[in-house]
Amino acid sequence: MTTALITGSTAGIGAAFARHLASDGHNLVLVARDKKRLGEQATELHDRHGIEAEVLAADLATDDGIESVVGRLSDRKNSVDLLVNNAGFGNKGRYLDVPMTDELKMLKVHCEAVLRLTSAATESMRDRGRGGVVNVASVAAFLPRGTYGASKAWVVQFTQGAARDLAGSGVRLMALCPGFVRTEFHERAGMGTDSIPNWMWLDADKLVTTALADLARGKTVSIPDPRYKALMGVVKVAPRGLLGGVSSRAGRKYGPQ
Repeated sequence: MTTALITGSTAGIGAAFARHLASDGHNLVLVARDKKRLGEQATELHDRHGIEAEVLAADLATDDGIESVVGRLSDRKNSVDLLVNNAGFGNKGRYLDVPMTDELKMLKVHCEAVLRLTSAATESMRDRGRGGVVNVASVAAFLPRGTYGASKAWVVQFTQGAARDLAGSGVRLMALCPGFVRTEFHERAGMGTDSIPNWMWLDADKLVTTALADLARGKTVSIPDPRYKALMGVVKVAPRGLLGGVSSRAGRKYGPQ
C-alpha cells in the first residue's frame, strides 16, 4: 500500500483528497493545525476504508511546524509516495490594508512551506524512482491580484520548473489551479460569497478526481474544469493592463465583502 501526506487535510480540497485516496486504499498522513479535528478525521477514514491514517498537528506558518512535516517526509523507513501541498488561506483587504505580519505569514505557508516540503519529499522519491507531488495553487495565479495571486503564481512557476528538472526520474509534479470551491476558505478570511454566481463554484470531490487523473497523465498544470479552462484561455491573450482592471473589479465584486 502507498502512503499520501496531505497538508490542510481537515477541510475543503484537502479533505476531498483524503476521502478519495482513502477510498482507493492509500494510507494517509493527515496534517493540519487542529489535533482534535485530525483525530476525528483519521478515525472516520480508518473505520470507513480500513486504511492507516497517521495524524501530524503542525502550523506551517511556523518554522517548527514546517520542520515537523519535513522530518516526516524525510523518513526513508516510512516513505511518502504522494505529497499534496494544500494548506493555505486568504487575507481580507487590499494591498497595504492587510498587516505585514499577515502577508508574510501567507508567503511562509504558500511559498516557503511548499518549497521545503516538496524538496524533502522529492529527494527520497527520486532515489526510489517514483512518487508524485500536487501543489495546490489557484486560477488567481494567472491574474494580477495582490499577494495571494502572486504567491500562487510562484507555486505554479516553481512546480513547472521542478517538474522539468526531475523529468525522467519517475517523480511527477503538478500545480493544481482550481477556481471557487465551497470550503472554509472564505469564511475563515471573513470574505462574503453571496455575490459569486453559482456557475463559478466547483465541487471539491469532482475537482480531486480530475486532478489525480491529470497527475497520472503527466500534466504539470491542472485547471480541473472546462469553464475555468475557457476563462484562462481568454486571460492568456488579453492585455496585462486590461487584466489588471478586470481583476481589480472582480476582486471587489467577488472577493472580500
